[in-house]
Amino acid sequence: MKKYILILVFSIYFTLVQAQSNQKVAITEKDYVNQQVEMADAFRAEGKIYVVVAVIIAILSGMIVYLVVLDRKITGLEKQIKDQA
Repeated sequence: MKKYILILVFSIYFTLVQAQSNQKVAITEKDYVNQQVEMADAFRAEGKIYVVVAVIIAILSGMIVYLVVLDRKITGLEKQIKDQA
């Protein structure tokens, strides 16, 4: 059974690698001198950049709050262990 799963995984992997290698795009001189980020310009023009920034801030603030709460819990457990010893 493991052999069949391994063969399936390798065949999917090689199919994906082959699909990516067929889609090569030539890099031109225009690409090297391009200093604009079209996606950010489009987001800014449509007002969606604020949504992106808000989502990033919400995710980062959630992670920071989670880490602070986790640190307090770990500190409390360390105190309990130290008091018992």
